[in-house]
Amino acid sequence: MSAHRRPFPTRWLAAGGAAVLAGIIGVALLLQTGGSACAAPPSTSAKSGKATFYDLGGTSGNCSLETPADDLYVALGPDQYADGAACGAYLDVKGPKGTVRVKVFDSCPECDAGHLDLSRTAFKKIGSEVAGIIPITYNLVKNPSVPGPITVRMKEGASQFWFAARIDNHANLLSSVQVSSSGGSFKSAHRTDYNYWLIDGGAGSGPYKVKITDVYGNATTVSGITMKPGVVQKTSTSVSGKSTTLKTTTKATPSSPAAKKSSSVPAKPTTVPPAASSVAPLPESAAAAPGTTEDALLDLAAEPRPASCG
Repeated sequence: MSAHRRPFPTRWLAAGGAAVLAGIIGVALLLQTGGSACAAPPSTSAKSGKATFYDLGGTSGNCSLETPADDLYVALGPDQYADGAACGAYLDVKGPKGTVRVKVFDSCPECDAGHLDLSRTAFKKIGSEVAGIIPITYNLVKNPSVPGPITVRMKEGASQFWFAARIDNHANLLSSVQVSSSGGSFKSAHRTDYNYWLIDGGAGSGPYKVKITDVYGNATTVSGITMKPGVVQKTSTSVSGKSTTLKTTTKATPSSPAAKKSSSVPAKPTTVPPAASSVAPLPESAAAAPGTTEDALLDLAAEPRPASCG
């Protein structure tokens, strides 16, 4: 099956404006523990960068997620999008007018590290729309609040011979997904750049248990997942902040096909300043990890930490 890739849209970048601070990103430092390579958890310290905005144009972003109900989302450049590893995470973004929390929803092929391309709704909460480009600071949020419990969506074309599932509402960056069918052993799935987890040889006919682990070691297992391509199956559990195995009751909810090729409509400048919009108070962000500094690198693509890493 071929990956769904977003085309390279022409995004509007306003000329002039205030000078913008460059964003930074780096590869996670590998820590050697007993001969095993262990990736450091991603930093939650603040980074400097710039923000623009775009209109989605009625299609799904490259993360294959439904558009957030609050319309607050962000597209990241290739380094930070990291072949889909950043999908579903949350960033707090601070601009001239305030702070907004956005969900990683899309990729921006032409964006450098530190250049965040926000939804128009999100941009207007922290800056003037007529500015086009604004300086920002941003940070990854650890254990953010999410709209609901974990959901699982089987991709169109999936079957007992080709397992393909999208996980949503996992809050933190995911490190691994494992699947078992009808009491069998767990098989590891691999992530695609369009945010589906695949087992190329399939995982059987189901029903499935899906074990989800995030980069902080939080894990949960949801069960009762069935092979219903194109349907969002709602569970009753979350993964962030705890490690549990829980029998769940799933509720099938029709969903629009995911991972359509995006044909975003370039945002256009306006000559009329937008009305001021108040910014709702945000949940308190997680503090920076011990030992980090203002120059610490944000790694949205931290590799899985083996159990021996602690």
